[in-house]
Amino acid sequence: METSTLTHDARGLTRRETTVSILLIGLMFFIFGFISWVNSILIPYFKIACELTSFQAYLVAFAFYIAYFIMSVPASYLLRAVGFKKGMMFGFWAMATGAFIFIPAALTRTYGIFLLGLFTIGIGLSILQTASNPYITILGPKERAAQRISMMGICNKAAGILSPLIFAAVILRPTDTDLFAQLGSMTDSQRGAALDELVRRVIPPYAVLGSFLLVLGYLVYRSPLPEIDTEHETGEVAAANAGKTSILQFPHLILGALAIFLHVGSQVVAIDSVIGYANSMGLDLLEAKTFPSYTLFCTICGYFVGIAAIPRFISQVNALRVCTVLGTVFSLCILFTSGTVTFLGHTTDLSIWFVVLLGLANSLIWAGIWPLALDGLGRFTKVGASVLIMGLCGNAILPLFYGHFADRYDVRTAYWVLLPCYLYLIFYAAYGHTVKRWTL
Repeated sequence: METSTLTHDARGLTRRETTVSILLIGLMFFIFGFISWVNSILIPYFKIACELTSFQAYLVAFAFYIAYFIMSVPASYLLRAVGFKKGMMFGFWAMATGAFIFIPAALTRTYGIFLLGLFTIGIGLSILQTASNPYITILGPKERAAQRISMMGICNKAAGILSPLIFAAVILRPTDTDLFAQLGSMTDSQRGAALDELVRRVIPPYAVLGSFLLVLGYLVYRSPLPEIDTEHETGEVAAANAGKTSILQFPHLILGALAIFLHVGSQVVAIDSVIGYANSMGLDLLEAKTFPSYTLFCTICGYFVGIAAIPRFISQVNALRVCTVLGTVFSLCILFTSGTVTFLGHTTDLSIWFVVLLGLANSLIWAGIWPLALDGLGRFTKVGASVLIMGLCGNAILPLFYGHFADRYDVRTAYWVLLPCYLYLIFYAAYGHTVKRWTL
């Protein structure tokens, strides 16, 4: 069996194997980002094309990310049964299936089928994330894990900058501003025909994407990416874990999963809501489409700071603490600052630039939580990684809260959902990650 002949302890990999592994995982993180962050343009796009409320539109994020909650633990058993590479191939093929589901969804303009396609893509991504995150965490010294994760984050967010711009360039046209303005005055048949034409523009890019993912899955399976062994423990870790039979016996992991839930939820709210927030200031979709890219650019800047500074100038846990405090401060600034400014050619309220700056605050939180939460898990690492991946369902849940409050109040007031998220993250960074027992 292939997995038995390729299995390695991560510390036993040669330098070449480690470099190749990191490069391949970096490519995967780029693909994750390209597919995930396109949701920021899909949400306003489907809101128009399928005539949705804000709450209904944010079901895009719900359908996509709830798959992580459902599939992450089964993914760990899949990886254990077939190995990392074959499991990754299955993940890519699931994503391809989801991309192809967009074709009948567009032909019938049925929002529910679009959501099914997004859910299927999310299933594939949950398998890939379950494999790749522990991979990059243990491929090297523990104290530099945040640095390596930051490198993966650059790949992810660079793709996130490109994906909404490329997607918008493919499906939106300069005349669409006039089309959107005229929809309300059209007859039902005229509006239906116009929206059918609009939504069918997703067919070519998603057909190409599905074909690419099929091929890529096979190439990853045939790649030199080695299997790694997370089932065996060092003597020190084995002694610490003696008598432990359940992943629930690691409080720092469970608290870390909640931290992941709140972090990714607050991150996706910042990125996926910023176009709608810009729309509320009078910017049309063609102008507002750049704001998710600004937010992700700030995230990349934070990653570069992390790569340069961790651990030479600041430990990864202190970097986590700084970022959680910044997130709290920027959230308060969104709610309480105002004034018209012109920046980068956009005339907007000042508060939207604090939404953009949340990208900087969010940059090192994920990278800080993972090594702290997985520390000392030993043979529980795969299941522990699955529990953390389950936390990605925060991307599904928190945007719905934001959409509900945006419908009930307004898009700015809805940003109150961010504040409790960052306050909990401050707690985890300061104390929660040190809790090794549920009782004193």
